[in-house]
Amino acid sequence: MNTTELYIKRALQIAKNGLGTTRPNPMVGAVIVCNDKIIGEGFTSAYGGNHAEVNAIASVKDISLLKKSTLYVTLEPCSHFGKTPPCSDLIIKHKIPEVVIGCLDDNPQVAGKGIEKLKNAGCKVTVGVLETECKKHHKRFFTFHNKKRPYIILKWAETDDGFIAPKTKKEQKPVWITNPYSRQLVHKWRTEEQAILVGTNTVLQDNPSLTVRDWKGENPIRVVLDRRLKLDKNFFVFNDNAETIVLSEANIDFKNSIAKDICNTLFKKNINSVIIEGGAKTLQTFIDESLWDEARVFKGKTKFKEGTKAPIFRGNLVSKEKIADDILRIYTND
Repeated sequence: MNTTELYIKRALQIAKNGLGTTRPNPMVGAVIVCNDKIIGEGFTSAYGGNHAEVNAIASVKDISLLKKSTLYVTLEPCSHFGKTPPCSDLIIKHKIPEVVIGCLDDNPQVAGKGIEKLKNAGCKVTVGVLETECKKHHKRFFTFHNKKRPYIILKWAETDDGFIAPKTKKEQKPVWITNPYSRQLVHKWRTEEQAILVGTNTVLQDNPSLTVRDWKGENPIRVVLDRRLKLDKNFFVFNDNAETIVLSEANIDFKNSIAKDICNTLFKKNINSVIIEGGAKTLQTFIDESLWDEARVFKGKTKFKEGTKAPIFRGNLVSKEKIADDILRIYTND
């Protein structure tokens, strides 16, 4: 790996600090180098705040060094006014002579315009360094803009004998399949995504909160499928701990392509990522319509012998790890 790639790799590392807070903006990382020394770093602030390039430039103690520095950034600097002014204008203002970019921004408002502006100002621009890694890092952002839908993560836990729920339950609450460490990880994931979605039966059977309790971070927007609006407002998903969106026959066609309709609705609401947490019918709907990007599947040591079977799907296994006595497998939909 050459030095240019190393600096982009560093930009990717610090960009992850914005996970779960920058949405719907991308979580960008930026590094400023002068004479082979990093003199500034920055990542995208929470939505409405500064972009990575602005924070990196602000971190440089001697701004006179910017005129002989190189800026490394994971995504093309913006060229339009949004919540903040264009980053490309700030780069030009400080006369930074060279910019190295991980990947292009597919957002129609940018899409090469930032690079064009920099080049017209005399800046040397290199594009496509660790491009695959940068595109993977910005997967939520690219899925939202290119596919016009949220990035979709399927998540469930299944028993050692392949069930996600027992046949009968004594109480209206979840029956845990996984250990506390796995459950804490799920709460961490909730802080990283913009929304979490469940079907009517999950609310009726488990009365889940769908909030973050075992990790520090923001609660995701709760999305509840309630075709005929039969759910009582006393369920936890309707409390004041987080925003809840109810999708019923009034805004979703439950007869055809339900998953596609849900994606279209969430896209219009500017939601760029969602965890589908169940139940089996809801998960299988997204699988059957091939509208998913990742599947995160826990397998516990518990056995139910009978009950609700785990979803049936095919995916590309990208990782497998043990979490105490649980096994977590992560798949992608290739």
